[in-house]
Amino acid sequence: MQLYTRTAGTGLPVVLLHAFPLSSAMWLAQREGLARACRVITPDLRGFGGSRLGDDEPSLDLMADDVARVLDEEGVERAVIGGLSMGGYVTMAFCRRHPDRVLGVILAATKASPDAAPARDNRERIAQAVLADGSGVLVEEVLPGLIGTTTKQRRAMVFGRVKGLVQSAPPKAVAWAQRAMAARPDSFDTLAALKVPALVLVGDEDELAPPADARAMAGAVQDGRLEVISKAGHLIAVEQPEAFNAAVERFLSSELAGVSRSHE
Repeated sequence: MQLYTRTAGTGLPVVLLHAFPLSSAMWLAQREGLARACRVITPDLRGFGGSRLGDDEPSLDLMADDVARVLDEEGVERAVIGGLSMGGYVTMAFCRRHPDRVLGVILAATKASPDAAPARDNRERIAQAVLADGSGVLVEEVLPGLIGTTTKQRRAMVFGRVKGLVQSAPPKAVAWAQRAMAARPDSFDTLAALKVPALVLVGDEDELAPPADARAMAGAVQDGRLEVISKAGHLIAVEQPEAFNAAVERFLSSELAGVSRSHE
């Protein structure tokens, strides 16, 4: 599966994988702000944005393999792989399936634990509702959890932008991704096996993947660092782009400085 991909900048390749149910459009501020520090590669995961869904059964592993093909197409052997929320799940799947292609890891607003049974049931309910009735259920039930309290109160334009991205999500892709995420495994062993540095980012107002989950992930990685971004909910890269970008730049300059120079 070939993914539609937007890129910006030069140097150290950094792949950023978007949240559910958005697209690589959410990374606009990262393509603009991080391009001076690295080569930002932002694919649309299958079914979202400009990427086709295909006929395969739902699987995060397939999504991870799609990302490996993006690296091939971009002429990149190894990259920093990062993702937010669903993108974080795909990142961990990528680390399992393609560990030799990972220079570093960025895990934002995500969690390593699998879904409990009620969460899996809820994903299936939403998948069926979207297929039957369109994106209304996403606006009513998913959108509120994506944005923190501060953004809801003070950043109407950000909220409106996220709502537009949610409304444009294709129903078949939404259902497919929900079922792929519901089947994901526990990834703490994956984190413990990492031989590269990892940055874990979380918003202090995130209720979907709260700071306690982020601390557990950072603690599982041999070389893990945690940064909590204030006044941000789940979509920290959209809600607080400057703080998100600054955290990524600090990580790249401190943990991957030598690697960065080799890509200049």
